[in-house]
Amino acid sequence: MTRTIKRLEHAGFVRRRPSPTDKRATIIEPTEASLALRHQVDEVWAELEECTAGQLPEERQAEAVQILEQIEASLSLAATRHAQETGGPTAPPEGQAGHM
Repeated sequence: MTRTIKRLEHAGFVRRRPSPTDKRATIIEPTEASLALRHQVDEVWAELEECTAGQLPEERQAEAVQILEQIEASLSLAATRHAQETGGPTAPPEGQAGHM
């Protein structure tokens, strides 16, 4: 997450500021540049959704979403178990994929 935030910050899409109530926390907030892109991102996601699932009947779309949610839950559980077993992060280092 830290790398992603750094990249977004260097690109001018987010800024960091200290929390006024907790010295340990940092507030990450969008910049005007990222807010300006919001509409374009929404349009691209809508196009992607139409290209990938637009031809499927609604019941099949719902089924696909359910399957993807199950996959996500399985991956999250595996990452949590891995972190508990190793005392490490909940995700593999960037560029490395885990196996199920």
